[in-house]
Amino acid sequence: MTAIDYGDRARIGFLVPSGNAVSEPELHAMMPAGVAALVTRLELRGSSQPELMRMLDDLEPASRLVAHARPDLVAFHCTAVSTFAPAMADDILRRMTAATGLPATATAEGILAAFAALGARRILLVTPYIAEVHAREIAFLAAHGITVVGGSMLGLNTNAEMAVLPPARIIDQVRAAAAASPGAEACFISCTAIRSASLIAPLEAELRMPVVTSNQIMAWHALRRCGIADAVPGFGRLMTLA
Repeated sequence: MTAIDYGDRARIGFLVPSGNAVSEPELHAMMPAGVAALVTRLELRGSSQPELMRMLDDLEPASRLVAHARPDLVAFHCTAVSTFAPAMADDILRRMTAATGLPATATAEGILAAFAALGARRILLVTPYIAEVHAREIAFLAAHGITVVGGSMLGLNTNAEMAVLPPARIIDQVRAAAAASPGAEACFISCTAIRSASLIAPLEAELRMPVVTSNQIMAWHALRRCGIADAVPGFGRLMTLA
Protein backbone atom coordinates (compact mmCIF):
# COMPACT_ATOMS: atom_id res chain seq x y z
CA MET A 1 0.00 0.00 0.00
CA THR A 2 1.36 3.44 -0.93
CA ALA A 3 1.99 5.66 2.10
CA ILE A 4 0.29 9.03 1.91
CA ASP A 5 1.14 11.83 4.30
CA TYR A 6 -2.05 13.57 5.44
CA GLY A 7 -0.44 15.80 8.07
CA ASP A 8 -1.50 13.92 11.18
CA ARG A 9 1.19 15.60 13.27
CA ALA A 10 0.49 19.13 12.03
CA ARG A 11 -1.11 21.02 9.16
CA ILE A 12 0.08 24.50 8.22
CA GLY A 13 -2.04 26.78 6.04
CA PHE A 14 0.08 29.02 3.82
CA LEU A 15 -1.13 32.09 1.92
CA VAL A 16 1.23 32.73 -1.01
CA PRO A 17 1.32 35.16 -3.96
CA SER A 18 -0.86 34.05 -6.87
CA GLY A 19 1.99 34.21 -9.37
CA ASN A 20 4.43 32.21 -7.25
CA ALA A 21 5.24 28.79 -8.74
CA VAL A 22 8.26 28.08 -6.51
CA SER A 23 7.27 28.36 -2.85
CA GLU A 24 4.96 25.31 -2.80
CA PRO A 25 7.50 22.77 -4.10
CA GLU A 26 10.14 24.11 -1.73
CA LEU A 27 7.83 24.20 1.30
CA HIS A 28 6.62 20.65 0.62
CA ALA A 29 10.23 19.46 0.33
CA MET A 30 11.05 20.90 3.75
CA MET A 31 8.12 19.40 5.65
CA PRO A 32 9.11 16.39 7.82
CA ALA A 33 7.01 13.24 7.92
CA GLY A 34 3.56 13.82 9.35
CA VAL A 35 3.40 17.55 8.53
CA ALA A 36 1.33 18.89 5.61
CA ALA A 37 1.57 22.27 3.90
CA LEU A 38 -1.86 23.44 2.71
CA VAL A 39 -1.69 26.37 0.32
CA THR A 40 -4.05 29.07 -0.92
CA ARG A 41 -3.36 32.22 -2.93
CA LEU A 42 -3.67 36.00 -2.79
CA GLU A 43 -3.36 38.10 -5.94
CA LEU A 44 0.20 39.23 -6.60
CA ARG A 45 2.28 39.02 -9.75
CA GLY A 46 4.30 42.26 -9.81
CA SER A 47 6.33 44.36 -7.39
CA SER A 48 4.87 47.87 -7.59
CA GLN A 49 3.59 49.36 -4.35
CA PRO A 50 -0.09 49.23 -5.45
CA GLU A 51 0.25 45.55 -6.40
CA LEU A 52 1.95 44.66 -3.12
CA MET A 53 -0.69 46.42 -1.05
CA ARG A 54 -3.52 44.90 -3.10
CA MET A 55 -2.36 41.46 -1.98
CA LEU A 56 -3.84 42.29 1.43
CA ASP A 57 -7.31 43.15 0.10
CA ASP A 58 -8.56 39.56 0.38
CA LEU A 59 -6.49 38.57 3.41
CA GLU A 60 -9.47 37.69 5.60
CA PRO A 61 -11.44 35.65 3.01
CA ALA A 62 -8.33 33.68 2.02
CA SER A 63 -7.43 33.07 5.66
CA ARG A 64 -10.92 31.78 6.37
CA LEU A 65 -10.82 29.45 3.36
CA VAL A 66 -7.59 27.75 4.38
CA ALA A 67 -8.85 27.66 7.97
CA HIS A 68 -11.70 25.39 6.79
CA ALA A 69 -9.07 22.62 6.59
CA ARG A 70 -8.36 23.11 10.32
CA PRO A 71 -4.66 23.86 10.18
CA ASP A 72 -2.69 24.35 13.39
CA LEU A 73 -1.29 27.65 12.09
CA VAL A 74 -2.03 30.09 9.27
CA ALA A 75 1.01 31.68 7.63
CA PHE A 76 1.15 34.72 5.33
CA HIS A 77 4.09 33.96 3.08
CA CYS A 78 5.37 36.91 1.07
CA THR A 79 8.64 38.59 1.99
CA ALA A 80 8.11 41.85 0.12
CA VAL A 81 4.68 42.54 1.62
CA SER A 82 5.36 41.40 5.18
CA THR A 83 8.57 43.49 5.36
CA PHE A 84 7.00 46.49 3.64
CA ALA A 85 7.10 48.47 6.91
CA PRO A 86 8.05 47.59 10.51
CA ALA A 87 4.42 47.36 11.67
CA MET A 88 3.05 45.61 8.57
CA ALA A 89 3.60 42.03 9.76
CA ASP A 90 1.96 42.69 13.13
CA ASP A 91 -1.16 44.03 11.41
CA ILE A 92 -1.28 41.03 9.06
CA LEU A 93 -1.12 38.62 12.02
CA ARG A 94 -3.84 40.51 13.86
CA ARG A 95 -6.17 40.39 10.86
CA MET A 96 -5.56 36.68 10.17
CA THR A 97 -6.15 35.66 13.77
CA ALA A 98 -9.28 37.81 14.00
CA ALA A 99 -10.63 36.19 10.82
CA THR A 100 -9.89 32.58 11.80
CA GLY A 101 -9.40 32.32 15.56
CA LEU A 102 -6.14 30.50 14.78
CA PRO A 103 -2.50 31.31 15.58
CA ALA A 104 -0.87 33.21 12.72
CA THR A 105 2.57 34.05 11.47
CA ALA A 106 4.18 35.85 8.52
CA THR A 107 7.46 35.69 6.66
CA ALA A 108 8.75 38.82 8.40
CA GLU A 109 8.24 37.24 11.83
CA GLY A 110 10.11 34.14 10.68
CA ILE A 111 13.02 36.25 9.40
CA LEU A 112 13.51 37.90 12.77
CA ALA A 113 13.19 34.57 14.62
CA ALA A 114 15.72 32.93 12.29
CA PHE A 115 18.40 35.57 12.75
CA ALA A 116 17.84 35.51 16.50
CA ALA A 117 18.25 31.72 16.55
CA LEU A 118 21.42 31.98 14.45
CA GLY A 119 22.81 34.86 16.51
CA ALA A 120 23.36 36.87 13.32
CA ARG A 121 23.03 40.68 13.32
CA ARG A 122 25.31 41.56 10.35
CA ILE A 123 24.10 40.01 7.13
CA LEU A 124 24.40 39.94 3.38
CA LEU A 125 21.08 40.55 1.61
CA VAL A 126 20.76 39.08 -1.89
CA THR A 127 17.44 39.57 -3.69
CA PRO A 128 15.92 39.47 -7.18
CA TYR A 129 13.87 42.58 -6.36
CA ILE A 130 13.47 46.00 -7.88
CA ALA A 131 15.35 48.74 -6.02
CA GLU A 132 12.49 50.07 -3.89
CA VAL A 133 11.53 46.60 -2.58
CA HIS A 134 15.17 45.81 -1.78
CA ALA A 135 15.55 49.15 0.04
CA ARG A 136 12.39 48.60 2.09
CA GLU A 137 13.67 45.21 3.24
CA ILE A 138 16.96 46.77 4.36
CA ALA A 139 14.99 49.38 6.31
CA PHE A 140 12.78 46.70 7.90
CA LEU A 141 15.81 44.73 9.06
CA ALA A 142 17.52 47.88 10.37
CA ALA A 143 14.41 48.74 12.39
CA HIS A 144 14.86 45.41 14.16
CA GLY A 145 18.58 45.74 14.83
CA ILE A 146 19.86 43.74 11.85
CA THR A 147 22.47 45.49 9.71
CA VAL A 148 22.83 44.72 6.01
CA VAL A 149 26.58 44.98 5.38
CA GLY A 150 26.47 44.03 1.71
CA GLY A 151 24.54 42.36 -1.07
CA SER A 152 22.71 43.26 -4.23
CA MET A 153 19.41 43.17 -6.11
CA LEU A 154 18.66 42.12 -9.70
CA GLY A 155 15.77 44.41 -10.65
CA LEU A 156 13.21 41.70 -11.49
CA ASN A 157 9.60 42.83 -11.25
CA THR A 158 7.31 39.80 -11.60
CA ASN A 159 6.94 36.39 -10.00
CA ALA A 160 7.17 34.86 -13.47
CA GLU A 161 10.61 36.41 -14.05
CA MET A 162 11.78 35.34 -10.61
CA ALA A 163 10.64 31.73 -11.10
CA VAL A 164 12.93 31.23 -14.11
CA LEU A 165 15.97 32.96 -12.60
CA PRO A 166 18.77 30.38 -13.04
CA PRO A 167 20.13 29.10 -9.71
CA ALA A 168 23.65 29.63 -11.11
CA ARG A 169 22.88 33.38 -11.32
CA ILE A 170 21.90 33.39 -7.66
CA ILE A 171 25.14 31.61 -6.74
CA ASP A 172 27.16 34.22 -8.64
CA GLN A 173 25.25 37.00 -6.88
CA VAL A 174 25.93 35.49 -3.45
CA ARG A 175 29.62 34.93 -4.17
CA ALA A 176 30.06 38.50 -5.36
CA ALA A 177 28.33 39.86 -2.26
CA ALA A 178 30.45 37.73 0.07
CA ALA A 179 33.69 38.75 -1.66
CA ALA A 180 32.80 42.45 -1.53
CA SER A 181 31.63 42.51 2.09
CA PRO A 182 33.69 40.39 4.51
CA GLY A 183 32.56 40.24 8.11
CA ALA A 184 28.95 39.18 7.55
CA GLU A 185 27.54 36.64 10.00
CA ALA A 186 24.94 35.17 7.64
CA CYS A 187 23.67 35.44 4.07
CA PHE A 188 19.97 35.96 3.34
CA ILE A 189 18.76 34.98 -0.13
CA SER A 190 15.43 36.76 0.10
CA CYS A 191 12.26 36.09 -1.95
CA THR A 192 9.78 33.23 -1.90
CA ALA A 193 9.61 33.03 -5.71
CA ILE A 194 13.20 32.04 -6.62
CA ARG A 195 14.69 28.55 -6.85
CA SER A 196 17.08 28.76 -3.92
CA ALA A 197 16.42 25.78 -1.61
CA SER A 198 18.96 23.50 -3.26
CA LEU A 199 21.66 26.18 -2.97
CA ILE A 200 21.61 26.51 0.81
CA ALA A 201 23.82 23.59 1.88
CA PRO A 202 26.54 23.98 -0.78
CA LEU A 203 26.75 27.75 -0.22
CA GLU A 204 27.04 27.26 3.53
CA ALA A 205 29.94 24.86 2.97
CA GLU A 206 31.62 27.32 0.61
CA LEU A 207 31.05 30.53 2.57
CA ARG A 208 31.38 29.01 6.06
CA MET A 209 28.42 30.97 7.36
CA PRO A 210 24.68 30.29 7.68
CA VAL A 211 22.72 30.79 4.48
CA VAL A 212 18.97 31.34 4.78
CA THR A 213 16.19 31.75 2.24
CA SER A 214 12.62 33.00 2.53
CA ASN A 215 11.04 29.58 1.99
CA GLN A 216 13.48 27.82 4.32
CA ILE A 217 12.90 30.44 7.02
CA MET A 218 9.13 30.07 6.79
CA ALA A 219 9.28 26.27 6.82
CA TRP A 220 11.51 26.30 9.90
CA HIS A 221 9.55 28.98 11.74
CA ALA A 222 6.13 27.48 11.02
CA LEU A 223 7.29 24.05 12.15
CA ARG A 224 8.70 25.41 15.39
CA ARG A 225 5.51 27.41 16.00
CA CYS A 226 3.63 24.10 15.70
CA GLY A 227 5.93 22.39 18.20
CA ILE A 228 7.68 20.31 15.51
CA ALA A 229 11.42 20.35 16.25
CA ASP A 230 12.58 17.78 13.67
CA ALA A 231 15.83 18.49 11.88
CA VAL A 232 15.32 18.42 8.11
CA PRO A 233 18.62 17.47 6.45
CA GLY A 234 19.83 19.03 3.22
CA PHE A 235 18.48 22.53 3.75
CA GLY A 236 21.14 24.21 5.85
CA ARG A 237 22.01 24.94 9.43
CA LEU A 238 18.76 26.70 10.29
CA MET A 239 16.71 23.55 9.64
CA THR A 240 18.69 21.73 12.33
CA LEU A 241 17.98 24.25 15.09
CA ALA A 242 15.25 23.54 17.59
